[in-house]
Amino acid sequence: MGAQWKVKHKEAAANAKGKIFGKLVKEITIAARNGADTATNAHLRLVVEQAKKASMPKETLDRAIKKGAGLLGETVQYHRVTYEGFAPHQVPLIVECVTDNINRTVAEIRVAFRKGQLGASGSVAWMFNHVGMIEASPDSPDADPEMAAIEAGAQDFEPGEEGATLFLTDPTDLDAVQKALPEQGFTVLSAKLGYQPKNPVSGLSDEQMAEVEAFLEGLDNHDDVQDMFVGLAG
Repeated sequence: MGAQWKVKHKEAAANAKGKIFGKLVKEITIAARNGADTATNAHLRLVVEQAKKASMPKETLDRAIKKGAGLLGETVQYHRVTYEGFAPHQVPLIVECVTDNINRTVAEIRVAFRKGQLGASGSVAWMFNHVGMIEASPDSPDADPEMAAIEAGAQDFEPGEEGATLFLTDPTDLDAVQKALPEQGFTVLSAKLGYQPKNPVSGLSDEQMAEVEAFLEGLDNHDDVQDMFVGLAG
């Protein structure tokens, strides 16, 4: 499943429930802490582009930016929290959450892990490489992801979704590479830090895979879960 796991048909299902908007609003709110101007706030600019791609209403988008920048007088404070553990059949898992109530979130995540195993900080992270992840789409059929990765300074690349490419970088090179990719014929869709499994689990039976998928999908349905990185091959 590569560096980042996604529920099958997740986007369609999430859109129907408003889950994509909810997650994007949190990301926009956090990004806007560093300023409401997308011209000078690269993180905000990327998230705003993702929100537009998801057809977020302009009023929702503008309110999230103003809220994060402190222009509405609201005091909601979001925190990033990372949990580590195992899905069924000892599949390593890192879960990133964004929450305004850490105590509530950790209690609910413990419940969500009841068919897996929630570990302490550092118990699973060593099984992953901490990397920059840049999803980009080619501007033309002639765009060469291998050459783009070399020229832009990425460490590696792999096929992404819907014809896109996932470029992997050293964490400190994330910003530089995302700025260089457009010169190589690629439009950046998203850029963030994430986790790539060193030795993904393979060889699970169809029944075991179904158990893992059900566990991950249940966890992903939690409103505070933003991303999941799973050490699972295939």
